[in-house]
Amino acid sequence: MVFFFDLDFDLGWLDLAKDMLTMQLAVRMSFGPKVLMIPATYRAVNSKHLVSFRLKDTNRELTATPASTLDLFVVLEVVGEADSDEALESGAAIFDGVTGGEVGSVPGIHLPGKMRNHNFAALFLTVALCIVLPHFLGGLVMATCTKDRTEHWGYVQVRPRAHMFWWHYKSPYRIHNPKKPWPIILWLQGGPGGSGTGIGNFGEMGPLDRHLNKRNFTWLRKADLLFVDNPVGTGYSFVEDKELLVTTDEESARDLTTLLIKLFNRNRTLQRSPLYIVAQSYGGKTAVTLGISALKAIKAGRLKLTLGGIALGNSWISPVDFVATWAPLLKDLSRIDNSGLKNSTRLVEKIKQQMADGQMKEATKTWGDLEQVIMETSNYVDFYNFMRDSGSKPVSMTTNELSRKTIMNTYSKNVESARVLPGLVEDLSSLMNGDIKKKLKIPKDVKWGGQSSLVFDSMSGDFMSPRINEVDELLNAGVHVTVYSGQVDLICSTKGAEAWVEKLKWKGLKTFLNMDRTPMFCGDDMETKAFTKSYKNFHFYWILKAGHFVPRDQPCVAFDMIGNITQSPVR
Repeated sequence: MVFFFDLDFDLGWLDLAKDMLTMQLAVRMSFGPKVLMIPATYRAVNSKHLVSFRLKDTNRELTATPASTLDLFVVLEVVGEADSDEALESGAAIFDGVTGGEVGSVPGIHLPGKMRNHNFAALFLTVALCIVLPHFLGGLVMATCTKDRTEHWGYVQVRPRAHMFWWHYKSPYRIHNPKKPWPIILWLQGGPGGSGTGIGNFGEMGPLDRHLNKRNFTWLRKADLLFVDNPVGTGYSFVEDKELLVTTDEESARDLTTLLIKLFNRNRTLQRSPLYIVAQSYGGKTAVTLGISALKAIKAGRLKLTLGGIALGNSWISPVDFVATWAPLLKDLSRIDNSGLKNSTRLVEKIKQQMADGQMKEATKTWGDLEQVIMETSNYVDFYNFMRDSGSKPVSMTTNELSRKTIMNTYSKNVESARVLPGLVEDLSSLMNGDIKKKLKIPKDVKWGGQSSLVFDSMSGDFMSPRINEVDELLNAGVHVTVYSGQVDLICSTKGAEAWVEKLKWKGLKTFLNMDRTPMFCGDDMETKAFTKSYKNFHFYWILKAGHFVPRDQPCVAFDMIGNITQSPVR
């Protein structure tokens, strides 16, 4: 039996037609133990990309195994010489092994009726379009780029039916210096459930702000930027079944390690750039856990990259050390009274006992109770800047009506974005589900932030777990670890950060603690902006007049700091 296939790829937005005319095409099809390479032809029809081929099923192996999985890959092979890195960077693959339930259900790919009319009802298809060299086969990564190739983005299927979104900006300020390789920053947002591609990118240090205006102190001037919506379910990342959401930091780090393997292992340009994992808030727990996972993968030969260092910005490394500082700090600032201090202290002790008893989900619930008490007795202090009132103060509600559930739901749904800037939640949601979604060609059914509350709920059992031991392990392995803290942050207070640092067992700690700090300034402005000190591979920055979001609150000194952390060739 002979099957004729016409695959209609709705990919006009990639402007591929001109390039495809210079490429040879082949289809790689596998079913059971068999792998076939089949010649194919390309033609443009009504602005569509049509790939045609025919399959001779002479032994009826295909039709005789209707329960098997048919993997179908359309591979575009470049004719002649080409730079492998450029080929990969121009879009390693368009679809990330998306598996649909019915033939023709893969988004953006239309299988004509003459294919569907065959007896394939029991088959599941995996379809991928790859722009690659002959040696690079398989639809591992969904990716595309801007015409100037300065931005690349896509999905990696980190587990079956679990899809992680990434967005890589290639710096136009890149300097080629063999002695100082150009760095790349992997940014991890907090939450869990906060979107790096949205909050970090447009709210803090990406090339454009939330109004799509150029940002003066973008970190892109110091390094490449790689934003990832992690864990799966965050931002544009999604799972096809909520049971696939992660429940622990280790699971989250394992998914990220898979993403790094798929992005770095086939790209020599990326491999030449030292990777700096920079994280904020809950992302710090993910960062140190990922650091350990990445080191193991590198040692085992599974991951090809150089880990330059890890930076923890206002990071939730030891939750109990942070919550213990809230009430005393606010009492000293006259923001709460003795009654508020007493009630808060009682809840902190309850959290400690629950954690000691291994009741981690219960400890997270009590954390919510503590936040409610703090907010009520302080008349709604901003947890991200204790010098301000919260922008989410429920003016139409009495404090008695504001239940713990309301607090938890607000946090889990808005994770980190509620108080970044006035109106940022609405602005970002509109932007990310509007113009940006259209630009990135995100699947129609995927809503930015649509699964974020599920992410927080799924990880509630690990939310209060500390990660001090992981920091120790990284330091002992020689990895550069930087801690930076905004002076007026409450939720991850400087006092709390100093408390967990003093619990480190790293042998250089005593010397570090006894060292003097060095002030930092910005340009010709001689007002003190920050303090810093370093010993061996451990570094600490105290950022003045900054809250939880240091890159936004003090962009100039944060810009200088990230240059120091990454040892960027651009000074």
